[in-house]
Amino acid sequence: MSYFDEIIDRRGTNSVKWDEANDSDVLPMWVADMDFRTAPVVREAVEKRARHGIFGYVHVPDEYYDAVIEWFGRRHGWRMKRDWIIYTSGVVPAISAVIRAVTRPGDKVLVQTPVYNCFFSSIRNNSCIMAENKLVYTGGTYVIDFDDFERKAADPSVKAFLLCNPHNPAGRVWAADELRRMGEICLRYGVFVISDEIHCELVMPGYKYTPFASLSDAFLMNSATCTSPSKAFNIAGLQIANITVADAEMRQKVDRAININEVCDVNPFGVEALIAAYSVRGEEWLNGLIDYLYGNYIYLRDFMSAEMPMLNVVNLEGTYLVWVDCSDLGMSSQQITDRLLETQKLWLNDGCMYGECDRPFVRINIACPRKRLEEGMRRMKNFLNKELSN
Repeated sequence: MSYFDEIIDRRGTNSVKWDEANDSDVLPMWVADMDFRTAPVVREAVEKRARHGIFGYVHVPDEYYDAVIEWFGRRHGWRMKRDWIIYTSGVVPAISAVIRAVTRPGDKVLVQTPVYNCFFSSIRNNSCIMAENKLVYTGGTYVIDFDDFERKAADPSVKAFLLCNPHNPAGRVWAADELRRMGEICLRYGVFVISDEIHCELVMPGYKYTPFASLSDAFLMNSATCTSPSKAFNIAGLQIANITVADAEMRQKVDRAININEVCDVNPFGVEALIAAYSVRGEEWLNGLIDYLYGNYIYLRDFMSAEMPMLNVVNLEGTYLVWVDCSDLGMSSQQITDRLLETQKLWLNDGCMYGECDRPFVRINIACPRKRLEEGMRRMKNFLNKELSN
């Protein structure tokens, strides 16, 4: 049996994913955390730290910075410098802090919808306004409308572009040429790039993640990159993330915003977990995880093609979040997810929460043991059989 086949009962652990429903029959395949235990090397590091028994304020050691630098250099060909790195408690707080650093109330922030819903709240909470560059859904995937992107970037009130790379929920791993074109437009109009790269390790076979800031010195100096091992190693609750900012003046502004927002402290378990995750043993585990997730994706894609041909699965290049077009059902995404939860006890995310309200999409988290995914597909098929027979 694969490490990832183990069925683990998460109920009663104060899990947002599993305990929020208050119904033991609900199968949650919504919020983006995994139902796998983290890598053994990470568990060992956390358990060793826990045995010490004192959990006071933590000093972030050289080993932490070395782990980040070596990981991105070895795995992604991007060599950071230590003084570029600012640690914080999570990627969402990181995004909010960078927005605060580069904008003033009333400024606009460019986003590409559909996109991670916390982008909207981060912009709103900084008293800014969203400028929307809608991605174009075509041929089972999403592409960028570059003409519209440039029109929006040319607006003098647009001060920042919030990039999602890889993209949640569209499943795109942006190609280097796409990133270059976006980066050049942003440079042309003085738009600062805030790149959320939290899903950067979760890339399917045949695709390659490119750190935006690695493409040129100009891009590096006009960007802040937000990363964390939290998604790839299932350690979001340990609250650890980094912001990489090469420009010294901008880094000072971001550091100030981190302190104003009071997310400048991290916990000792997060520090130890990151060091362990970004190790050779962590990388070996991660490679196995990606293989398993890809197998889950292929299973879901093929099952839906054979058993639910009225649903169209968007090609998954990265993340473990499958985006499904339900247009042929003649229902809104909210109606679909509400009915799935009510009749089948299957909890998915509706697409409208990510800004895709024109067409009905649902988002399915496939980061679970295969048997659990099979059960989710069985429930979805039962739902469709009943709806289509009415």
